[in-house]
Amino acid sequence: MPLQMTEYSAGSAPGYTGRFAPSPSGALHFGSLVTALGSYLQARHLGGRWLLRIDDIDPPREVPGAADAILRILDHYGLHWDGGVLYQSRRHDAYRDVIAQLKATGLCYYCTCTRHDVHDSGGHYPGTCRQRGLPPDNAALRLIRTHPVYHFTDGLRGDVFTDNATAEEDIIIFRKDKLFAYNLVVVLDDDYQGVTEVVRGADLLYPTSHQLSLYRQLRLPEPHYLHLPLMLGPAARKLSKQNHATPVPLSDPRPLLWQALQVLRQPLPETDPLSLSLTELLAYSVRNWDITAVPRDDVVTDRE
Repeated sequence: MPLQMTEYSAGSAPGYTGRFAPSPSGALHFGSLVTALGSYLQARHLGGRWLLRIDDIDPPREVPGAADAILRILDHYGLHWDGGVLYQSRRHDAYRDVIAQLKATGLCYYCTCTRHDVHDSGGHYPGTCRQRGLPPDNAALRLIRTHPVYHFTDGLRGDVFTDNATAEEDIIIFRKDKLFAYNLVVVLDDDYQGVTEVVRGADLLYPTSHQLSLYRQLRLPEPHYLHLPLMLGPAARKLSKQNHATPVPLSDPRPLLWQALQVLRQPLPETDPLSLSLTELLAYSVRNWDITAVPRDDVVTDRE
């Protein structure tokens, strides 16, 4: 019997709807600016909406003040979003209700296996606790996969294939530490916001098959996916908050946006970047956005 999700879903909005969904685990860096810019330009070029969500679902990893700082940076760089900001921390009731519906299907079970246990099983969860009938104490809640996804089409990379073990393993939807699992909430939130295409970094390419399988198991309309290249520093390390990448400054935004357009291999005006206003530069970039020019491989930049 299909789950009744309509209470929590805004449904698909007419036309294109994209989004940017950073986590407040630190300041935006050049790599995240490139992702935000690519997502923004794709939405605006197609005449669609561009939404902003703060993925504050993991309080232990949050940095105080980071969410507000992210909003300030996006606004300062001219990446203005449509409507209000959605915070995952305000949607716990919706997540709980959906988990209750999933548990009612009889396809959920509690699991006490650790990451070390999964690693020892070859890196994929083999269903160890599926028939054990464990209580919820110190246990994660797993969902038995009924709609495994072995293949999907990425808007930039084309065909992406997932090995059978990854596609079929039972995924966690509620963590042992009593936090909601990312794969579940990102699906529920993208559906709630009516997102039609998810443009994000290639570091999230791997969980896409998990998320698509959830869309199918929940009988929700699936968005398209497009994964932009990762930005690597001179040491070929991914620019990330964990690697202490340099925060995006609150200085003149045009030179850094110009650099971001260059790494995305986008057409640039035949002029000095400082001869254009921020509004003019972004308007030119929206008109001339060419997704086919974006590199499919990771990009090494001169930034850390």
